[in-house]
Amino acid sequence: MIGRLAGVILHRGRDQVMIDVRGVGYIVHVSERTAASLPPAGQAVALYTDLLVREDLLQLFGFPTMLEKEWHRLLTSVQGVGAKVALAVLGTLGADGLSRAIALGDWSAVRKAQGVGPKLAQRIVLELKDKAPAIMALGGDLTVDAGGQADDVIIDMDAPVPTKATTKPRAAQDNGNARAVAEALSALTNLGYASSEAAAAVAEAQATEPEAATPVLIRAALRLLAPKG
Repeated sequence: MIGRLAGVILHRGRDQVMIDVRGVGYIVHVSERTAASLPPAGQAVALYTDLLVREDLLQLFGFPTMLEKEWHRLLTSVQGVGAKVALAVLGTLGADGLSRAIALGDWSAVRKAQGVGPKLAQRIVLELKDKAPAIMALGGDLTVDAGGQADDVIIDMDAPVPTKATTKPRAAQDNGNARAVAEALSALTNLGYASSEAAAAVAEAQATEPEAATPVLIRAALRLLAPKG
């Protein structure tokens, strides 16, 4: 199993990238969101990968974080969701958006992804609703950037010299958001709330305040969980 690739970008497409790893070019399918975030050709890149093996086909799918890779795995466990449809969902919503959509039962948000009809969107939300809290709870640990080092790559001296990809501010923000969600969810479940109930409250609170720190998320979620009347 190929779990991670680190090398130099030879070519970038709308939904795939070719990475040179020690002289071998690997074609990796990615979401449009991921493709747009990658550095230019000639620079170093690293992606977590899943290898799809069929009788007549080998395909690599790439993800910038372990969190996205795990969501992709869960999405493809739903009947009717193939690897490319799962990429389309992640490309449309991102890991955080997908977490919120499933926790809140918002199948219309999932429906916006290319190749996803109303029935499939509803099935995704229904089948993954009980699994979403576990991923949300681990989000802070799973949001690990694959990094951009390519120290072991053999470079053609005539080719552009690769540079190490720098950590993007957006990636750091995503890490912080995922950790805040995970910590808030853990706190609420420790207080005795059901995981699905807590996940929905945290997701709704984060939708209102996307950059909220953990204490703010907890307070907002508790207000949502408080008995009405």
